[in-house]
Amino acid sequence: MKKTLVFGASLKTNRYSNLAINRLLDHNIEIEAFGLKAGEIRGQQIRAKLHDFENIHTITLYIGSARQPEYYAYLLKINPKRVIFNPGTENPNFYKILRDNDIEVEVACTLVLLATNQY
Repeated sequence: MKKTLVFGASLKTNRYSNLAINRLLDHNIEIEAFGLKAGEIRGQQIRAKLHDFENIHTITLYIGSARQPEYYAYLLKINPKRVIFNPGTENPNFYKILRDNDIEVEVACTLVLLATNQY
């Protein structure tokens, strides 16, 4: 299945990134997660330090465009097949960088994609 990195994961249950982690797990999609605070969601470790994630198919972003530039090189190094820009994370500058590196850009909501079997 499409191993997914949830980038900007939150331990707060009312956050969309937290909901996405739960829905991805409900769909039996293997996940990794990076957030500002380390912790655990349903047995999945949320890392607060950048890690050498491997075999990532999809990165689903939950950090705003203002904070994204500091992670450009890191996210490119992961070399995912696609990056999903969830509502509030849109960034045309980053779209171009990703496309120039042959990485698919999807401006969509991970929760909607999962709910409509388009993930």
